[in-house]
Amino acid sequence: MSSEHINLALNIWRQKSADAKGSFEEFKVTVSPDASVLEMLDELNNRLEKEGKDPVAFESDCREGICGTCGLVINGHPHGPLPKTATCQLHMRNFKNGETIYIEPMRAKPFPIIKDLIVDRSAFDKIQQAGAFISFNTGSAPDANAIPISKEAADNSLDAAECIGCGACVAACKNSSAMLFVGAKVSQYALLPQGQPERYERVQEMVVKMDELGFGNCTNTYACEAECPKGISVSNIARLNREFISARFKSNKDVA
Repeated sequence: MSSEHINLALNIWRQKSADAKGSFEEFKVTVSPDASVLEMLDELNNRLEKEGKDPVAFESDCREGICGTCGLVINGHPHGPLPKTATCQLHMRNFKNGETIYIEPMRAKPFPIIKDLIVDRSAFDKIQQAGAFISFNTGSAPDANAIPISKEAADNSLDAAECIGCGACVAACKNSSAMLFVGAKVSQYALLPQGQPERYERVQEMVVKMDELGFGNCTNTYACEAECPKGISVSNIARLNREFISARFKSNKDVA
């Protein structure tokens, strides 16, 4: 073995469709420690295609940790063992020579498997669509600059907006709860003037859609925050609960 490469045993989940029975398949690979997990999978697929075998299906992505499509469960952790790191930015130097690595899709009832490591995360899109749009007229640039927003509110809103919708919070939760995701999306608008017109209808619509799609309840184990590649705080779940309760009294539309 070259000192510049490491040998690994990969146990990768293979499943032809949502209805098919899946299982782990083992592969032996020799990779550069500077390669990312996805680059390693690219190399494996190149080999499989040369051998006339079916390559491992996984989602293409930005490889910059901002789109969320790279989400895999690696050795039992969504996105892998490194905190606040998306799969696409997890490098093989974080694993030991000779180690066995288990790679599987993010499992949750609302995230049905499409093939191998690819899951259907369109449930998240449906929740966001239920939240609709903002109708705030921003006007010209000087008008926008004239809107008073405290630094604390702006910082908290931007922190919530860092959520990339990867689904790690759902995969980490024993109940497959989407509360951290929904809390982040509700918070990023609720904290800003631009999000006020639909504030209370938005939170009700999104929570109803979340429940309708089969996501579970939050039991405050904090696994979601621990596994989130962007470190989204569970304080957003608390804000979501406050917004939802307030909406029951202040909204002109009861959607529940």
